[in-house]
Amino acid sequence: MLTIAYLGNGKSTNRYHLPFSTKLGDKINVKTIYSPSGRQTWTPLDGTYYTTDLNDILTDTEIQLVVITTPVKFHYEYAKKALKAGKNVLLEKPFTETSDEAKELFALAKEKNLFLQCYQNRRFDSDFLTVQKVIESGKLGDLLEVEMHYDYFRPEVPESTDHFSRDDSYLYGHGCHTIDQVLSYFGEPDTIHYDVRQLLGQDRMNDYFDLDFYYGKLKVSVKSSYFRLKERPSFVVYGKKGSFVKQTKDRQEEHLKLLYMPENPDFGIDLPEHYGVLTYLDEANVYHEEKVVSEVGDYSRIYEGVYQAIINDKEKIVKDEETILQMEILEAGIEAMEANQ
Repeated sequence: MLTIAYLGNGKSTNRYHLPFSTKLGDKINVKTIYSPSGRQTWTPLDGTYYTTDLNDILTDTEIQLVVITTPVKFHYEYAKKALKAGKNVLLEKPFTETSDEAKELFALAKEKNLFLQCYQNRRFDSDFLTVQKVIESGKLGDLLEVEMHYDYFRPEVPESTDHFSRDDSYLYGHGCHTIDQVLSYFGEPDTIHYDVRQLLGQDRMNDYFDLDFYYGKLKVSVKSSYFRLKERPSFVVYGKKGSFVKQTKDRQEEHLKLLYMPENPDFGIDLPEHYGVLTYLDEANVYHEEKVVSEVGDYSRIYEGVYQAIINDKEKIVKDEETILQMEILEAGIEAMEANQ
């Protein structure tokens, strides 16, 4: 059994973590949850101790893993305290504010022989897993271009922000999802082109980004905006012999917002109307167009991986160098935006 504690008792812990760590109740025990304010706006978890004293976690010898879900400006500070207290750490994304902080934390974890990993649950999005299945089927032929979109229509968010903050930027807050997907599947690119903007003007929120990752002849684009009244497809994949379009995103977040939890057998499952469309020419040059049944997304796979790494000494799902590279990319994107002002 892996005994864990959470630093943070807000939306991140209660919506995006607890439903998946508690799903593995035969392997994971949530012992303590810390919040400095002590406010309890979510339904308390039975059998879990809630505290406003961080030392209740840091000095508890039964707690093996600390999961940090606070705002990013506290990540480095809390992770360092936890590691120095001899705790393994799972740290929400974006991992830290800078790549130097990330490097320092990984060095500290290595020195103390402790587990430290970023919580990249979006590696187990249904749409992303389905795209991998289609690519690996070979039906698209040689891969030429991948477009990944993560759009919203929330103009009130950037309009209500009258200053720029790296921590609250769209690139840091949402690029950390899709950029990790790119790095995890395609690896480190040859080059990257950055188009990071403040659509409402200088000194306002970063509300748009378009990053192009180049791998030889392959281009992988990650595009996001707060001003898309009609969302672009989640994925569009082009090869020499065909294309695949997945219009809708993974549905786990949709269900979590409705308080429809993972214990339901159809949690996060795509319906036929959500299936992507694969169009291709076969070896006989015959045209095909067919729907592709979506893979099942499951964020608890990150917690399964954490358990296996700590308890059974298995390899980490998210590699240190992937997290550091992502932080360097996020920093470079903001620097490119500021240089163009």
